[in-house]
Amino acid sequence: MTPSAMPKSRQQLILSVLMVCSLLIWLDNTVLSTTLETLSDPVRGLNASPSELQWATGSYTLAFATLMFTAGALGDRFGHRTVLVAGLVVFAASSVWAAYAGDAGQLIAARAAMGVGSALIMPANLAVLMWTFTGPARSTAIAISSTAAGVGMAVGPVLAGVLLDRFWWGSVFLVNVPVVVLALIGIALLVPNFRSPVARPLDPAGMLLSISGLATLAYGLIRAGQVASWGRTDVWGPIVGGLVLLAVFVLVELRVKVPSFDPRLLAQRAFGGGNVALGLLLFAVSAVTFYNAFYLQGARGYSPMEAGLAGIPTAVGATLGAPVGARLVRQWSLRTVTVPALTVAALTMGAYGLFGLETPLVRIELLLLVQGLAVGMVLGPVTAALISTLPLERAGAGSAVTNTVRQTGSVIGIAVGGTIMSIVYRRSIEPSLDGVPGPVREQALVSAEQARHVADAARRPELVRAADEAFVHAMHVGAVWIMLIGLFGAAVLLIALRSARKPAAAVREADHEQEAGPSTTETVPHAGADARPRREGEGVGSH
Repeated sequence: MTPSAMPKSRQQLILSVLMVCSLLIWLDNTVLSTTLETLSDPVRGLNASPSELQWATGSYTLAFATLMFTAGALGDRFGHRTVLVAGLVVFAASSVWAAYAGDAGQLIAARAAMGVGSALIMPANLAVLMWTFTGPARSTAIAISSTAAGVGMAVGPVLAGVLLDRFWWGSVFLVNVPVVVLALIGIALLVPNFRSPVARPLDPAGMLLSISGLATLAYGLIRAGQVASWGRTDVWGPIVGGLVLLAVFVLVELRVKVPSFDPRLLAQRAFGGGNVALGLLLFAVSAVTFYNAFYLQGARGYSPMEAGLAGIPTAVGATLGAPVGARLVRQWSLRTVTVPALTVAALTMGAYGLFGLETPLVRIELLLLVQGLAVGMVLGPVTAALISTLPLERAGAGSAVTNTVRQTGSVIGIAVGGTIMSIVYRRSIEPSLDGVPGPVREQALVSAEQARHVADAARRPELVRAADEAFVHAMHVGAVWIMLIGLFGAAVLLIALRSARKPAAAVREADHEQEAGPSTTETVPHAGADARPRREGEGVGSH
């Protein structure tokens, strides 16, 4: 069954199933940010330290970033429906594991397994969509599918707040299971097992080098926060080692005839510079989201539900920003719209340096709305434009590069942002701990959450205020660094798009070619070569 022969009603149902799969990933990303404060609590959570929370967030993103391009090759070899189902099963099983984790170490391992599931889901999800739709309908389907991100961002924090107010923290992971069951039923009934007739190699060397390089680099960055120093051997050693492993990864991929991750694409000024800018933006977004979770629930004392509701303006802004940005780009140019938007996003992150313990909530909400709008106006249009600059047979490789760079930015953003917060917090609270007994002092130095807990147990209310003020100071310092990273990203984007034409023109040309060509030559982004689409068991049934 070719896309043109598939009934429109079935195409729409398949799109609905794919949106459920995307929603699952975005829900998981957002519910965790609302749960971080609870996980750090010694009574209600796992007594997780800041570094353990960084790993709980980063292990997921690390696995996601480094396995996505391998997952695309698996889909070409075994069928994208097969890989999509495998990813959903892994995601559901690891969600149950995370829900019942007995300590922070188990949670980190479970989150890494969830990242493996997400890495299998994301490329297969896009591949099925690209096989199912053709011509202008494909662009429309992609735009509709992207709304799952906005829905997940809006619903996730509120859902997490409801669950945390009524149940234990593990409930935020168990909620994934019924969503997976719904998606599996839809896949079994509707989705053919599309796959490329040309199977790409799996590239185990590249996978091993990318995982070990990023993990080692992240370990060094997070370790710096644990020991409050950048000069120790166990800090700079892993950082240097991780960078060397990543350099070797690039060299290996350059020698592979058909690389899963093609570094050559990054040598193109527009594509490479645009992806670097997106990576820096995701670095800043991940770091500031990490801060915001502890600011609202910890320093400000909001309940999980209140914190979830407070995050809605960001989701609304991001959802509205993508179509607004696309419309403005059609009127002017990608550079004219996205560079100022990225600059505004960076400045809103720097504005966290103006937040205090008594800042009116309405001021915070307005800032989050503007931040969401600005981020949405950059992510959607730039991503679409970067992929559209490549020929269709390179779209799969381009998608792998784009997704990997973005997730890598998130991993490093969480590691660096959390480490800056830990180091500055320790140095800021130390003067307030003079005369405090040793055990209380050591626990208060770990984090503001630990300080609040030990202050209640030791009946030292003044320590709570000191911890809150130290945290806010750390957030202010971190916000400045995050803003500078974002502004650097805007500068990179300005240079990268210096002579880029309007992406709308490229999109119109692509649509014209798709309408003119026969549908039987459509190529999925992960196919790796032009080929006639086929599916396993063609002519036997839909599943």
